[in-house]
Amino acid sequence: MTSRIGLAFSGAGRPLLVACLVAGDPDERTSLDLMKEAENCGADIIELVMPHSDPVADGPVMQKAMQRALSAGTTPDTLFSQIRNFRSVSKTPLLVLTYANIVVQRGIATFYREAAEAGADGIAIADVPLEESDPFCVAARNEGIDPVLFISQTTSRERLERIVAGAGGFLYLVAVLGVTGAREQIDPRVIGHIRAVKAASALPVVPGFGIGTAGQVRELVRAGADGVIVGSAIVREIERTLEDPFAMREAVGGKVREMASALR
Repeated sequence: MTSRIGLAFSGAGRPLLVACLVAGDPDERTSLDLMKEAENCGADIIELVMPHSDPVADGPVMQKAMQRALSAGTTPDTLFSQIRNFRSVSKTPLLVLTYANIVVQRGIATFYREAAEAGADGIAIADVPLEESDPFCVAARNEGIDPVLFISQTTSRERLERIVAGAGGFLYLVAVLGVTGAREQIDPRVIGHIRAVKAASALPVVPGFGIGTAGQVRELVRAGADGVIVGSAIVREIERTLEDPFAMREAVGGKVREMASALR
């Protein structure tokens, strides 16, 4: 059966916007409100990040967001509660991004079962290499969850074929050689890599990391990207408006709307 993520890509007829937020940032209730705002303003898929004390794939903006969420008491139970509450009012596909030790500590099968029961559609593990991904992919497929796997500019053709064989939902293309965080321009090598990956895989190819402007979104779409993932540019609006919840919602919605417009 095709997942909600798969149906979103096959049914849209255009590239999709994946809007990334940190679960529990700045608190669970506000974070849930921001998910709804992102959806209302044009996000096609929500990526919800489980905060982690040592987020090695993330830059300063996301690190601060995770610290705010952890300080607010966010745990995996909070994550699942937030997903359940969102799912009770929305059918928008939802991707969870997390780190391996959070999943392993809870038990791989248990984490995926609870995620599926809550209403998650896909899970990406930021720090699990291909060679160690089998237990996570098996658990995902057992629960009807898409195992979203990462590729990068340095991924070889042979390795790409192995990733494609195990992945589900879409391929998460890391568009920078480094951590998350908006960059001033897209690395030209990413453009060629999008085309090469699309030639090798039927799965949608969706770049993330380093995307912060409407111009960059349009550039990636012209190269053939099936969607884009925008995180730090959205989360920075939360940091900027922490003292004013109304302004925060407006700012997050405005940034999502800006990115969504670039895709349409």
